[in-house]
Amino acid sequence: MKTARLLATVSRPEFIPANSASLIVGVVWGINLPLVDLVWELLIPVALVYAVITLVAAVAAQINTMADYELDLKDSSKKELVKAMKSVGQSKVKALIVVELLLSLVFIVLLWQTQGKPALLLMWAAAVFLAYAYSSQPLRLKSRSWLAVLTLLIVLSILPVGFVYYTFTSELDLLFLIFLSGQALTVYGVIVPAEIRDYFNDKAMRIQTMTVQLGLVKASLFSIVLLSVGGFLAGTGFLLKLVYGSHQILTVFLLVMAIVYGFVLRKYKRLYYLSKKHLTSENPSSVAQEIENLAAQNPQWITLITQSIVFMSIILLISKFLT
Repeated sequence: MKTARLLATVSRPEFIPANSASLIVGVVWGINLPLVDLVWELLIPVALVYAVITLVAAVAAQINTMADYELDLKDSSKKELVKAMKSVGQSKVKALIVVELLLSLVFIVLLWQTQGKPALLLMWAAAVFLAYAYSSQPLRLKSRSWLAVLTLLIVLSILPVGFVYYTFTSELDLLFLIFLSGQALTVYGVIVPAEIRDYFNDKAMRIQTMTVQLGLVKASLFSIVLLSVGGFLAGTGFLLKLVYGSHQILTVFLLVMAIVYGFVLRKYKRLYYLSKKHLTSENPSSVAQEIENLAAQNPQWITLITQSIVFMSIILLISKFLT
């Protein structure tokens, strides 16, 4: 039982809500109503898709935990993760990764057979490759600045949401692409504050993240741009989908997204102000602590943004039932 808890910690269960959000968003945009067979057209594909993305996400988290172990030893915010990794040992984690990959392979083959879409297998293979390449040598894409940005855009947004969407439809919806581009920019926009929180440690250890290369001021400004443009595009996708579906009245719920994005952007602007202040402050260490404390609130901002997108996805699903 203790080993199971330790393995769960190493697998980063805090990312499970993100997997659920990808599932909901992809299903809502991809599903076509009415369904002829609820079990085979919805329930079984949903179960298989969720199993695949959850297992691959767990593999990615475990690989990252092993690869970053030495770095995490110096990060007080990750002491529980480090403790769990040390207690369970790499051999058990590697064995678990093998089991998870085999299970995900079984599920993806079943999904391929039931949906008749071999491209799903290729998408799974791409996700597994990037899960390894992002954290592990010799590629270790996470330390390659803009390649890390591109990789995260793909693995945290484009690939999982696109994978779920394609499972349920082969139609290429321009409005979905508009939404997905906005969601992808949003995803990286909410990651930047996490890099800002780690900026001073990363810079001291010569870890070349995008934020370290840009510097605090440019990185915080970049996050504002990403979240603003991302929110606009994602909202536009929802807006046009509802309008073209003759459900204009439901567009009022976009105010929820606007309020949430506006609230988070105010926090980002505060980060930008503090970053500029850090350059000229007579007590930079104090300002640095303010920056780290504010950026540490980022998980709450991610939750708010994610919930607003899921909320609008549910509104979109309701519109499909009303059609």
